[in-house]
Amino acid sequence: MPEGDVVWRSAQRLHAALAGRELVTSDLRWPSLAAVDLRGREVREVVSRGKHLLVRVAGGPTDRGGEPAVTLHSHLRMEGSWHVHATDGPWRTARSQHGVRAVLANAAWTAVGHRLGMLDLVRTTDEHRLVGHLGPDVLGPEWGPEAVERVVTALLEAPDRPVGEALLDQRVLAGVGTFFMAEVLFLRGTSPWAPVGSLSTAALRAVVELVHRLLVAGTRDVAQSSTGETSHGARAWVHARSGQPCRRCGTTVRVAPIGVAPHDRVAFSCPHCQPGPRPTDDGAPQAPLGARVTGPPGPPGPLGRPSPGQPSVRRPRPARRG
Repeated sequence: MPEGDVVWRSAQRLHAALAGRELVTSDLRWPSLAAVDLRGREVREVVSRGKHLLVRVAGGPTDRGGEPAVTLHSHLRMEGSWHVHATDGPWRTARSQHGVRAVLANAAWTAVGHRLGMLDLVRTTDEHRLVGHLGPDVLGPEWGPEAVERVVTALLEAPDRPVGEALLDQRVLAGVGTFFMAEVLFLRGTSPWAPVGSLSTAALRAVVELVHRLLVAGTRDVAQSSTGETSHGARAWVHARSGQPCRRCGTTVRVAPIGVAPHDRVAFSCPHCQPGPRPTDDGAPQAPLGARVTGPPGPPGPLGRPSPGQPSVRRPRPARRG
């Protein structure tokens, strides 16, 4: 799932293409929005809020009743993306038409929302209905020492909760997904399953500040990375590297569920570099993600991940508003 840095970059691209220009095309391919027509209205700005994208559109022309300013809200979920193309020019990349969920165009640029996980339209004054539940945005303009303390305070309100699960809670901190959760906790030498209350306030503050630094760095690079490397296969310390050796100590990286079903996610970690509890890891052998191993199938490991001899299996995730 795209995390805060990816969504922030998408908002920047959309803002540059749409803001201050009048829409000449408004095609929202979403059942509840199929009859909506935003043509003739100016896009005021495009901003991100955690993992959410907000396209703010000015009120309608007076000859159409003076409609109020509205916000088109989208969430990328697992597969969604926004792309910008020159209006009346060919789309530079091939995408299936059946995956298009929204098309917004002005005289110069066309923005295409592909496989969006959510699409809503509300009055701009009602945005809180969609994003008001979110905690401080790691990449938001309000971020600073006060926001850090708000997050630490929120974390400590549930001291028995695994710290990895808490970092994924968008009500606590908006913009963090499994990539940055896993990478930050590896760099801090903390097990994702360690109870929040087992960490000192200073340690929690250091975790939150490192989250911010890594996501800010992510806004500058197209390739999401926590290692400083941008080549494929070298961008992460532990995320998506189960069954492979830890880059630091050589111990096999492991993956296991974290959180409460059906909203559980997965956490990758190194048992040696991140000592501590791992109550959802049964210790079964794990092949690298995506591996295709020949031989008779063995019993499934955590989350249906294969023991040696089994191919990799992905379990579908339930839809969530995170």
